[in-house]
Amino acid sequence: MSLTQYAAVPPGLLDLPACRLAEVLPGPTLIHLGGRRTPPLFVSVLLHGNEDTGWLAAQAVLKKYAAAELPRALSLFIGNVEAARTGQRRLDGQPDYNRVWPGCEDIHPAESAMMRQVVDTMRARGVFASIDIHNNTGLNPHYACVNRLDQDFLHLATLFSRIVVYFIRPRGVQSAAFAELCPSVTVECGKPGTPDSIEHAIAFMDACLHLSEFPVHPVAPHDVDLFHTVATVKVPEQVSFGFAAPGADIDFVPELDHYNFRELKHGDLLGRVRPGSPAKLRALDENGAEIGDRLFDYSRGEITLRKPLMPAMLTRDEQVIRQDCLCYLMERIRTPA
Repeated sequence: MSLTQYAAVPPGLLDLPACRLAEVLPGPTLIHLGGRRTPPLFVSVLLHGNEDTGWLAAQAVLKKYAAAELPRALSLFIGNVEAARTGQRRLDGQPDYNRVWPGCEDIHPAESAMMRQVVDTMRARGVFASIDIHNNTGLNPHYACVNRLDQDFLHLATLFSRIVVYFIRPRGVQSAAFAELCPSVTVECGKPGTPDSIEHAIAFMDACLHLSEFPVHPVAPHDVDLFHTVATVKVPEQVSFGFAAPGADIDFVPELDHYNFRELKHGDLLGRVRPGSPAKLRALDENGAEIGDRLFDYSRGEITLRKPLMPAMLTRDEQVIRQDCLCYLMERIRTPA
């Protein structure tokens, strides 16, 4: 696996949907474009092949400036074009392209070497800021994620949304790798295919291209709702699950994805365990320690919360749950001064 780099947009690329990019691009591709200001803005799209809002936004922005100079130089990374061909998050046998950046825990030599090349290339070029554009499969508001609570990171995040999530796990994500170089953010643009998601991503990308510098004053506490991810929740591979599926080891409540970004209370119901089944959810804290028994109560054959928490990225997509996780659990935190 190798990284392809261009100094211009390949002919015809801006007319192709994500599912046809592999007709022009041989694989993951980094495109460097000049602009009035330097250093460049770095934008990554399609790290997950089924999340095409980032590509559609990049297309629209590049078409807008087709006959004009970009406000700032831009380096655009287009990720998993092979998975995009079939509209999947990743192909069987592929790692998650947003878990193989420098700092990752899993061993995927080819993909990790390629992502390190991207980071090294941008370190050598200098980089103003980094934005990684994603979609999700559950019912979520649009929100931003940061891996540091520095003010420049928060200013960049709140340019997209007042809802900001701080996390340091999972490891190996693009935003954490670029946080070593510049202010860096991941933006979650809701479900793919929704016009407001594309419009929001276009506006954010264009706004970032027009930034000359970050404000020197702190982000005001009333301008941000800040949350800290305290656990990643997974369904163990050997455990069967479903929604309104009483025969499965775990039968989640059908409306589970409606819980996203709701501050749930102690005792709120997430699902039920099949009688006689020892099934439990896994919950890893930001150090990788198992804390599920501190968060979930399994008495009475139900899965309920032991403490107030707010979930994000709950989904009913069983493939995504298997490939990634069930959700993240968060607590509200204060905005740093």
